[in-house]
Amino acid sequence: MNRLWKAAFAAGTLAFVSVDSLARDDLVVMRHAAQEFAALPEGVRYPEGITANPATGDVYAATFDFGPNANKLMRFTHNGRLAAIRDFGGTPMLGLAFEAAHAKVWILNMGASKVQRIAANFDATTPVEDVASVPSIGAPADRSVGNPDGSVDTIAFGSNGFPAPNAMVFDKAGNLYLSDSFQGAIFRIANATSCTAPCVVTLVSHDPLLATAGFPPFGANGLALSADEATLFVANTGDNRVLKLDLATKAVSVFTESVHGADGLVMDAEGRLWVCANQGDQVVALDERGRVVAKLGDFLGVNRKGSPDGLLFPASPVIVDGWMYVTNLALPLTGSAAEPETEVTRWTIARIKLPKR
Repeated sequence: MNRLWKAAFAAGTLAFVSVDSLARDDLVVMRHAAQEFAALPEGVRYPEGITANPATGDVYAATFDFGPNANKLMRFTHNGRLAAIRDFGGTPMLGLAFEAAHAKVWILNMGASKVQRIAANFDATTPVEDVASVPSIGAPADRSVGNPDGSVDTIAFGSNGFPAPNAMVFDKAGNLYLSDSFQGAIFRIANATSCTAPCVVTLVSHDPLLATAGFPPFGANGLALSADEATLFVANTGDNRVLKLDLATKAVSVFTESVHGADGLVMDAEGRLWVCANQGDQVVALDERGRVVAKLGDFLGVNRKGSPDGLLFPASPVIVDGWMYVTNLALPLTGSAAEPETEVTRWTIARIKLPKR
């Protein structure tokens, strides 16, 4: 407890403490941090993947929807105006990434199990290039889980072999890492920014920790690299965990537990790892120990426009100029009336000003 809080308790009062006055290890909690940045066009639902062009401030979002003409890739200007939309028909998309060298937006097309890319200044007719197909490898090995009484449970993962590419991240050399949520795997495309399509996809890890038997039913999900690029951080959504993969030894271990629906990841310039907690309706920051040091945003209701106030099923983050942009997926997974997602009729992208560390 820092001295400001000690003084407040000694005086028998509760004082408000500004973020700037907090000590380094104090937890920052800002429930009202998320603001609406942009609303999707009417009838366009479930924004999931997001990326941005730091040079222009353009923000890109893709939808994870189902139906013959449901999915769109959208480009918004820095002030939230819709600048372009590209139809992807019935193939739902997940992760996006921006490649500055060739001004391309990279797309993980889950419906087609492909890695694709498109010019960053796309319009409705800009061609989409297939970069690679994600291979079918099936489920990882069984996972053994110890219990407090000394017994051991065994989780056997099933898979129909359908590749589900979900999130991706480039390293500084232009290699691309991508996660597969259904097969419990991490793949790599070497020299992705310069390889000739179809590029070769190689397996990095097929570890039981990358799969899940939990809810939501997505294993390996969001990805982020450490500053030295020796460690790949991996969200496991169904297990509420963030994992770390040692890229030298390929060892996978648990970095932190109990992030409710750990989804998209992004590393900020101050070394904090931000995680979208899609079932907690917030984004949390982890320090180098895996300890939560900030909790930003919350679900504050569905407004009269049919849009969520704050965050509702936040899926993917991207950081530009000290702002974090987050897709409000607002996906009703169970269909139960208890889910506020069932009330949403207009989907949004939120933004949050990041506090200083």
